[in-house]
Amino acid sequence: MPTPVVLVAGLHGTARTATTERLLATHPGAVAVHHDLRDIAEGLVRRSIRDSTGVIGTAEVRLAHGCVTCTVREDLLPQLVRLAPGSELLIADLWDSVEPRSVAEAVDCDEAQEILRLTAVVTALDAAAMPDDITRGEPLSEVGKPAAAGDRRYLAEVLARQIEYPTALVLHGGDEEDHELSRTVLTHLAPFTPVHPIGALPPVTGARICSGELADRLDPATAQLPGDTQTDEIVTAVWRSRRPLHPARLFDAVDELVTESVRSRGRFWLANRPGQLLAWDAVAGIVSVEDAGPWLAALPGAAWDLVSPARRTAATLDWAPGCGDRVQHLVFTGPDLDAARLRALLGSCLLTEEEERAGQDAWARFDDPFAPILVKETA
Repeated sequence: MPTPVVLVAGLHGTARTATTERLLATHPGAVAVHHDLRDIAEGLVRRSIRDSTGVIGTAEVRLAHGCVTCTVREDLLPQLVRLAPGSELLIADLWDSVEPRSVAEAVDCDEAQEILRLTAVVTALDAAAMPDDITRGEPLSEVGKPAAAGDRRYLAEVLARQIEYPTALVLHGGDEEDHELSRTVLTHLAPFTPVHPIGALPPVTGARICSGELADRLDPATAQLPGDTQTDEIVTAVWRSRRPLHPARLFDAVDELVTESVRSRGRFWLANRPGQLLAWDAVAGIVSVEDAGPWLAALPGAAWDLVSPARRTAATLDWAPGCGDRVQHLVFTGPDLDAARLRALLGSCLLTEEEERAGQDAWARFDDPFAPILVKETA
């Protein structure tokens, strides 16, 4: 039977190490593999392997190209495969700024199916630090946590992905008040993911989980987005509309939308781009707008067979006469968020009735400030 593999991710090294040590202590025969990436920009990775007794092996690994993908492909996977026959549980203790999705998809590959069984993805969080860190817009390079040479990601950006992807979240450190605040924040950011204290970890040796299904929870077309929620001063507001957005008016509103919230994400469409499903992703003042592929309404019916069941289901649930699965579905979270004002701002970015009547030929002539961003990303 394939050996179970659990990934333990997290920017907070103390919380991540404590979670890994707890798993080693409570699962006899477990082995943990960790790659220290602090010198990855020079192509050097330090690997350590430990069990419940302590470190049982270390090595320095030289990579032709210093990056997380190379580390996983060239060293982590071979080590997991090598250790599998003699281990009851394999733990991949991921470096601080590694996002678990890419590693999960590498472990859950066809080539390793008979040897490795991905059973859980856990992100460990410092309860005292997480609520502040999700608001921090510093680049990883400035806080000493880049995962490759030229890593341009931001601390809060990585933390958001570590929170929203896994099968479970673990809180460590801090006091009772810190834990209460962290649970409240996580209720807004990842409402469908169970949260555990370090002393009561989730099961990690069960059935195989599918990395594709985990990805569907985050991919813009199928994402499980939070709903309207208010907990004390923290507010999550959902905005939905069927009408198209005017590109110039939305672009002008971006700064206000981003500064009003700590985290926002979702999918939307612009009047002059009726075939493109656009993804909105913003955290701690950093916003990204990307082309996430076509709306299914823009494709011939035969193409539906080429997309995932989750994609077809999402499109069916969003389907409406005239616009198909095209929808504005954005979710914003922040302290003391004025949901009514935010929705009014977004509503002012929609086409007016007169603009709608003008039709797509007129829409195609709209000034589109998003064009340079989207052209650059798809080039």
